Amino acid sequence: MKQKSNLTATTQIAIIGLGYVGLPLAVAFSKKYKTKGFDLNGHRVNSLNNGQDSTNEVTESDLIYSLEKGLVLTTELDELRSCNVYIVTVPTPIDEFKSPDLKPLRKASEMIGSILSNGDTVIYESTTYPGCTEEVCVPILQEKSGLIYNKSFYCGYSPERINPGDKINTLSSIVKVTSGSNSETEEFVDSLYKSIISAGTHRATSIAVAEASKAIENAQRDINISFVNELSLIFDKIGLDTAEVLEAAGTKWNFLKYSPGLVGGHCIGVDPYYLAHKAQMVGYYPEVILSGRRVNDSMGLIVANNMVKMMISKDIPVKNARVLILGITFKENCPDIRNTRVVDIIQELQRFEIKVDVYDPYADDVEVVEQLNLKLIDEFKIQKYDGLILAVAHDEFRYLNISNSSSLVVYDLKGILTKSKVDKRL
Repeated sequence: MKQKSNLTATTQIAIIGLGYVGLPLAVAFSKKYKTKGFDLNGHRVNSLNNGQDSTNEVTESDLIYSLEKGLVLTTELDELRSCNVYIVTVPTPIDEFKSPDLKPLRKASEMIGSILSNGDTVIYESTTYPGCTEEVCVPILQEKSGLIYNKSFYCGYSPERINPGDKINTLSSIVKVTSGSNSETEEFVDSLYKSIISAGTHRATSIAVAEASKAIENAQRDINISFVNELSLIFDKIGLDTAEVLEAAGTKWNFLKYSPGLVGGHCIGVDPYYLAHKAQMVGYYPEVILSGRRVNDSMGLIVANNMVKMMISKDIPVKNARVLILGITFKENCPDIRNTRVVDIIQELQRFEIKVDVYDPYADDVEVVEQLNLKLIDEFKIQKYDGLILAVAHDEFRYLNISNSSSLVVYDLKGILTKSKVDKRL
């Protein structure tokens, strides 16, 4: 395997996909190896080459420094031919039927296969179900390259663990799970990541084990959040404040402190469906995983209907009422709008003929229009509205100058406002 003799001297890395996962990886590897980043989005590549990262995962100074030191970012596949390690970080979404959409993964594999050379290694980071790398991706690499798996090219899997918007738990400070298609590749992949991950690595016993580890990370969180979401629905009917109940229960050392809320994004709201898909492929229907998904996917409609009920209780006419929603991204202090469940609230309110405005200081206006068919407002005055839903806990929203009144319904989904200022917390 030609690149394994001297890791730094012979390894040339290509990162396929320059989003939240791929860009930080490209910057990190470029500090030690010849590195190229590839993305089909020309606008994204041009912006990055100008030192601008719309995801805010890499600072302008760090990106410019890497570019000056030799990091190449391109839309031209032929520029990657000199590389001998290909790392795939493309999205793995679900389709309208909540089944895995492997088109980006297949496309990336086809492109790499067309330029793959003898001795090269392909490492997948994109989240998927156990077995996908070797059952779906490897056959494509073989077909397009004409090479033989584990004889003339090799594969690894190292699941991404990027937490968008998190400036503490960053790429290098999170333990990296690694794996390889044989013992030599396993050692190579592990050594490669060890060279940039200060927190260290964990070598999984197989590619499938590594794939499964990522799937259950997010499924576990999804199930835990669905549990507290269900608790919030129960306590609402009882007349208890969920936050107060969780605070009391949290005084026990082994109580897991999760909060109710909307579950969106590219991981927690998606990955459990990949695991469920594989389970059903082998003849098992995953009751717990899918029941958790049903609860979490229903929260937007429940929030909207609760808002309507509260407006009625305050004698506020529902039809043509104005409601302001603060936040459209899937999480706080982050511009990522992928799979945001705030749209569920908006659509349900609009069915009641309520006029909805949305404000978010982090989200990109053009991206929101293109992906969600929604236009954000640039500023707001709370006095203009009959209802306010705090949907995302951006830091800017923590100090809102509002007061509980008979003419305004305030619904705090994140529990960041003083209880006396709101009509309801989720």
